[in-house]
Amino acid sequence: MSDVLVLGGGAAGLSLVHRLVAGGAGGVTLVEAPDGPGRPGERTWCYWDRGGGELDEAVRASWGRLRVHGADGGAVVVRPAPFTYRMIRSSALERLVHGRLARAPGGRLLRATADAVRATAHGAEVDCTAAGGRRITLRARHLFDSRPLPALPPARTLLLQHFRGWFVRTDTDRFDPDVADLMDFRVPQPRHGLAFGYVLPLAPDRALVEYTEFSRTPLTTPAYDAALAHYGRRVLGLGAFSVEAAEQGVIPMTDARFPRRHGPAVRIGTAGGATRPATGYTFAAVQRQSRAIAAALHDGRRAGGRVAAPRPYRRRTLAMDAVLLRALDTGRVDGPAFFTDLFRNVPPLRLLRFLDGVATPWEEWCVGLRCPVGPMLRTALELPFLPRRPLAPRAEESRR
Repeated sequence: MSDVLVLGGGAAGLSLVHRLVAGGAGGVTLVEAPDGPGRPGERTWCYWDRGGGELDEAVRASWGRLRVHGADGGAVVVRPAPFTYRMIRSSALERLVHGRLARAPGGRLLRATADAVRATAHGAEVDCTAAGGRRITLRARHLFDSRPLPALPPARTLLLQHFRGWFVRTDTDRFDPDVADLMDFRVPQPRHGLAFGYVLPLAPDRALVEYTEFSRTPLTTPAYDAALAHYGRRVLGLGAFSVEAAEQGVIPMTDARFPRRHGPAVRIGTAGGATRPATGYTFAAVQRQSRAIAAALHDGRRAGGRVAAPRPYRRRTLAMDAVLLRALDTGRVDGPAFFTDLFRNVPPLRLLRFLDGVATPWEEWCVGLRCPVGPMLRTALELPFLPRRPLAPRAEESRR
């Protein structure tokens, strides 16, 4: 029996456990997938912050300048001080959270697969399968589930932000360790959606170099590798380099309505709607969500004996995202030009607050003035008449 049971050891599950134990909570159990094909590989999470926070110990690198390259080759460099762009590797966050969980009273880490979930008179019950097929039943007063949904909810628009990255080492110094390239649109653009490069320097001769698309279906690994080779050699001019590691992922960008509760479980992270529909940003919303849940549990703020997950984004933010997402999907808005112009014309701090979904109405209005009014207005007028329906990626859309 635990007070709090968290399913899933991704960014959302780890962040919630971290906030709980940092606040002195006891009786917390974290269930992570066992080693094997069902366990995700190492991942990279990035966000901007002032620093001096509880996650500093897990930060691998940070950058004081951000750069965007337009499709025309022009570069925009911004300084978001007092914020810096920060990188966390999943292994570092796991070490931090696992260590603190082990020291917390009643803290427990279980490597198992969560199967059936049931409501009980005093909370929830979860059947798990551990290594070797051992069956375990866990009980808790509060259950939080960060595992991916089996299928996305019905939506009007669905794009996928899919990517593959190489950790590269060059023969000579090729990177500026203080500048992160958020979007580099000098790569060939797909017939549908948009594509960009992403470079996070770790040293003058080392960096994470990624190729990313916003489109309706992922590419094959050979197609990603071909795009990365072109980007590294033809666009960045890296010369000779070696690939030390790789990572790959898919993030849904959709105006679907994500339920924040499923039976006795409170959904958190992407499963609970924490991914920003128009950008794919998730990590900052996960931190806000984790802080709010931990504070509610600590202060006893419960509805009907249960703690509810806060809405990750305001309704007006989701409404704006639905319009932009549809405009990008239909091709009415030129994605590379749109994002480049935002960085050229909007003050950095205002833009970062907008991208994170925490801008004030006035700041959102100021950013809205920089959007292509005609296409956005046409899209806003048609959205109320579009049905929400199950959407699946279409294989033909990502061919070049």
